[in-house]
Amino acid sequence: MTPTLQSYIAGRWIGSEPAQVLRSAINGKAIYSTHAEALDFAEALHHARTVGLPALLALDFQQRAERLKALAKYLNENKEKLYAVSAHTGATRADGWIDIEGGAGTLFAYSAMGSNELPSGNLVHEGPAISLGKKGGFAGTHILVPRQGVAVHINAFNFPVWGLLEKFAPSFLAGMPCIGKPASATSYLTEAAVRLIMESGLLPEGSLQLVIGGTGDLLDRLEGPDVVTFTGSADTAARLRVHPNLVRQSIPFNAEADSLNCAILAPDVSPDDEEFDLFVKEVAREMTTKAGQKCTAIRRAIVPRQHIDAVATRLRARLAKVVTGDPAREDVRMGALASHAQFADVSERVSLLLQGAEQVFGASDGFSPVGDGVNDGAFFAPTLLLSRKPLGHDAVHDVEAFGPVSTLMAYDGIDEAIALAARGRGSLVGTLVTRDPKIAAKVVPAAAAMHGRLLVLDREAAVESTGHGSPLPQLKHGGPGRAGGGEELGGIRAVKHYLQRTAVQGSPTMIAAITGEYMRGASLKESELHPFRKHFEELDIGDSLLTHRRTVGEADIVAFGGISGDYFYMHFDEVAAKESPFGKRIAHGYFVLSAAAGLFVSPAPGPVLANYGLDTLRFIKPVGIGDTIRARLTCKRKIDRNKKDANGQGQGVVAWDVSVTNQNDELVASYDILTLVAKKGENR
Repeated sequence: MTPTLQSYIAGRWIGSEPAQVLRSAINGKAIYSTHAEALDFAEALHHARTVGLPALLALDFQQRAERLKALAKYLNENKEKLYAVSAHTGATRADGWIDIEGGAGTLFAYSAMGSNELPSGNLVHEGPAISLGKKGGFAGTHILVPRQGVAVHINAFNFPVWGLLEKFAPSFLAGMPCIGKPASATSYLTEAAVRLIMESGLLPEGSLQLVIGGTGDLLDRLEGPDVVTFTGSADTAARLRVHPNLVRQSIPFNAEADSLNCAILAPDVSPDDEEFDLFVKEVAREMTTKAGQKCTAIRRAIVPRQHIDAVATRLRARLAKVVTGDPAREDVRMGALASHAQFADVSERVSLLLQGAEQVFGASDGFSPVGDGVNDGAFFAPTLLLSRKPLGHDAVHDVEAFGPVSTLMAYDGIDEAIALAARGRGSLVGTLVTRDPKIAAKVVPAAAAMHGRLLVLDREAAVESTGHGSPLPQLKHGGPGRAGGGEELGGIRAVKHYLQRTAVQGSPTMIAAITGEYMRGASLKESELHPFRKHFEELDIGDSLLTHRRTVGEADIVAFGGISGDYFYMHFDEVAAKESPFGKRIAHGYFVLSAAAGLFVSPAPGPVLANYGLDTLRFIKPVGIGDTIRARLTCKRKIDRNKKDANGQGQGVVAWDVSVTNQNDELVASYDILTLVAKKGENR
């Protein structure tokens, strides 16, 4: 009797009666069954809304980021449990690393981004605020807040762990409870990952639920604040996109679909160049990693006609060395397809592709998987096809064999290569291998309209390149057209997909109160106590200091020039300065910056620990000899990152608005200063 997988719904594991039998991709043996019990999706959504959502919103962005970091550490500490299960999917250790440790790495990445880029509340001010009236009493801005809905994540079979976590990380950070639905074929690995997550005790109850099997009436029960994301085939994405309830309630739907991604070998690269081998290696790697079961894999390798046979020869030689079989063997470099159904699907699609192409390498070239019991596994030979007239055959641009299959395509001239790339009708990623920056500058803008991501590969980039097929948390993952038309990842951009953007109008004082960020024109809070003498908790947005004045003299300019080495003519050449648009010698902008600091800094030891940066610096009006300046320092924004230094001292980040004016109250310089400020009672 095989173990029965369970769903995790409403705080409990459900499932004991077996349904669909799931088989090992390596030897065909039954290893798990999905469960037959129907799930109550009304209960699941009620649990997410009434338990998960309040628990998530009881935390803020910074605290949720810390939970992601802790979870990533926990998964890495227990990764071998997942590797043991991953082997049944046909994945090698290297394939599993992408899925398992890549998933944990995505959690780490979003934890760091959340900690560094998001506030300590549950509102993001997407400023800057702008004045909407002539007298400064009416302003507007944009805010982002949690949608207060549920995110339903429907994933493909090829990345059972990463597929869940790369969607979960930004939605969790945004304060949105998730319901994950993996593809059944490899759902046993997703279930193992979710069991670990639940065992960690790091997530608030209701923030993550798991569906094994079908989605039933789940989509029918969703509401306006909810979100649906999907990874899988373009055909399934098209059906889900027009689901009546999603359309009726305008529920956001994001699709990341399989696409016929391409790699272009530019005409400037010859067989003697290092880039030629880089191209061959990249195509071979994308064919064999995860047995080609990646939505980002290279399906079309576009090559100058004069080099097509040379590329084919080198690819044949490289593919012939690939050992396929049981991933438990150390000599195996490519595993099996995820299921026998997948084997049948890839076989059928290769037959369609061969109607417009010839086979260069395949099963007839000595393919023999190694290992015990592999004869009953879902192993598919690396298959390289060649289309010498790709403009005349639609199948090579329309049919995707989701396995270790790629088609070489000959082109004449770079414009034809660009046209062939576009025949994919929208791709997740494309690669251009070239030595010539001019070719890159021509191809990339033209290809960008049909690609979500473009890699330009040469010997310099190859030293650190993560490769054609590796989506990175910092960059968007998605593409136009048949690739789904959506986007995932992309740093904090992905978090914002799960937040509601709202325009807010009102007085500057009200805008500041709502956003937790001071804007000029809002009411100020002045007192005899210098703001730099206040601890983090004691500071309020709007705490302000107007400094005494300082008159700038020629000696200041001469001294600053001597210290900095900046003898620009505008500061020292009386004749040339008079002929300039300013009509006179002016002070260095950075002198004005430094002089302002001298005006507002409180020099004695205190809660302000360090100044670590400037933002939005602008020099607005020149300061001449004899002008008198003063500064206003105002607490603009506070971020509590819930961190302590090596000595156990708590601290937060404070951004200060600085405006420098002259004797006519005209703004001459404007910027933000970022400081670390100690918490009360924890100062050294």
